[in-house]
Amino acid sequence: MKSRLSLILSLLQTGMEPNAILVRLGLREALQGCASTLDVGCGASGKLRELGTVNTTGFEGYLPDLTEAKRRKTHDQFVQGDARELANHFQARQFDACIAIDVIEHLTKEDGLKFMQDMERIARKRVIFFTPKGFLPQRRTASDDLQEHLSGWEPAEMKSHGYEVIGLLGPKGLRGEGHVLKRKPRFFWAIISFIGQIAWTRRHPDRAAAILCVKNLTGR
Repeated sequence: MKSRLSLILSLLQTGMEPNAILVRLGLREALQGCASTLDVGCGASGKLRELGTVNTTGFEGYLPDLTEAKRRKTHDQFVQGDARELANHFQARQFDACIAIDVIEHLTKEDGLKFMQDMERIARKRVIFFTPKGFLPQRRTASDDLQEHLSGWEPAEMKSHGYEVIGLLGPKGLRGEGHVLKRKPRFFWAIISFIGQIAWTRRHPDRAAAILCVKNLTGR
């Protein structure tokens, strides 16, 4: 896995906004000590590759994204399937970590709770969710793209399931669909969001735009 400094420098070169860099750093920290990772709903993104994470398996239900991920070689292995049927594809304790970035909100509450249980069964060390704080409306852009939001997840709820929760992406009111800043100029509001993140919302996830939820399974 990349060092913290090398990761920051590489992300700064891409022009990524500061709060998005903090998300990557949060994911990097959550994955420390994990030698194998199942990335559920991996899409076409190479977030884990950016972190320098090795021995990764990408799991995706939307075929165009999976095809693009394979082309870009974002993961070491790939599996196509429905996140609601995760348990049918993997064995118990098969991976050190199971991670789902912007996935659980696309499931109903009932399916999301089952998905959480499946992730905890498949992981040996850690389960990680990154999701909007609470319900954030989001529509499909195509009839089969799986992008509609069907549920919202609150910090207190995740804590009740044994997760440590931190707030990310600054104050909730500044962002809309896709975590995009609502106001312009976006450069200015990115700075305001970053200040809000550092000063307040990291320690008060109930006020944040997004939450990072991490459950350690060692000792179970």
